[in-house]
Amino acid sequence: MLVLFLFVVGCKDDDGVINNPGGDDNTSSLYFPPTSGDTWQTHTPESLGWDTSKIDALYNFLDDGSTRAFLVLKDGKIVLEHYAGKDILKISDFTKNSKWYWASAGKTLTSFLVGQAQADGYVKLDDKSSTHMGKWTSMTKEQEDKITIRHQLTMSSGLDDSGNADCTDQSCLTYKADPGARWAYQNAPYTLLDSVIQAATQQDFDDYFNKRLRDPIGMDGDWTYLDYNHVYFSTARSMARFGILVLNEGKWNETVLLDDAQYIKDMVNTSQDINKSYGYLWWLNGKSSHMLPGLQLEIRKPLSENAPSDMVSGLGKNGQFLNVVPSQNLIVIRMGDNPDNALVPAKFLDEMWEKLNRVIKP
Repeated sequence: MLVLFLFVVGCKDDDGVINNPGGDDNTSSLYFPPTSGDTWQTHTPESLGWDTSKIDALYNFLDDGSTRAFLVLKDGKIVLEHYAGKDILKISDFTKNSKWYWASAGKTLTSFLVGQAQADGYVKLDDKSSTHMGKWTSMTKEQEDKITIRHQLTMSSGLDDSGNADCTDQSCLTYKADPGARWAYQNAPYTLLDSVIQAATQQDFDDYFNKRLRDPIGMDGDWTYLDYNHVYFSTARSMARFGILVLNEGKWNETVLLDDAQYIKDMVNTSQDINKSYGYLWWLNGKSSHMLPGLQLEIRKPLSENAPSDMVSGLGKNGQFLNVVPSQNLIVIRMGDNPDNALVPAKFLDEMWEKLNRVIKP
């Protein structure tokens, strides 16, 4: 097991910090790590008044839950960084340079990219999906033409999810309900947003993603097809970079990557009337109820009672977590193997925050 406590040595606080007079107090002084090299400024837990005596208990909980990488950032600076176990191939110890899969937490990347494609003039959210993909389901043309990009972003396409929810073949995409009438977590309509972007931009999806999102913020990683699913692999620090970009509302340092304030706002707010805790492929905390994958059941409580109410999250299979907390300028990353048997490990997420709160709020 490798555990890293990071301390600030010889760093000037104003290096890489953006002052944004037009922004709110929480995001007016964010640190942006350089887009190349290994430099990343830190806060010590002690400097923030955190209870360091509770850190071991947090790490023990994470290790018991098969965690590989765990990061906590405050104001864009790393406070906690913890690695354990082996890499995906079980060959070498997991480190800050090890790559892991985002699973469905990667949906947040696609959500951001759709916003960029709209800002670039390639698509509109209310475009019929068939405008860009042609015939893409086994439904009638009348049924298919009711589905829009917005429905794909919000898990409200109305497609039948009772079979293989990952299958993007036309034969798998059948009618269940009118678009917007039903919320169901289904990978296929989401995955096909790649085809929408590719057709609309006339560029390879990966090339457009790398040019518009990955490279400008210094992320590493690549998309890989695993059966029907298009899955992103990167280091935990690259997931944290994307978290900083979202925390700063689409701006990286002085560079605006998504110039659409309304889209950014809508992306991380309730997107339909059925599942209050779902935005544009983002999970939302602090709502009066939520629904989970595989269930047509409204659970009348927030997604996580221990996490901050304004937390927005990318949540992926086996507990891939990207948590962004605007009110506290916090980003919390967890990558690893399955901590329990849930499709979305909401219980583990809640327990993780319960342990983290003991550190942050002594």
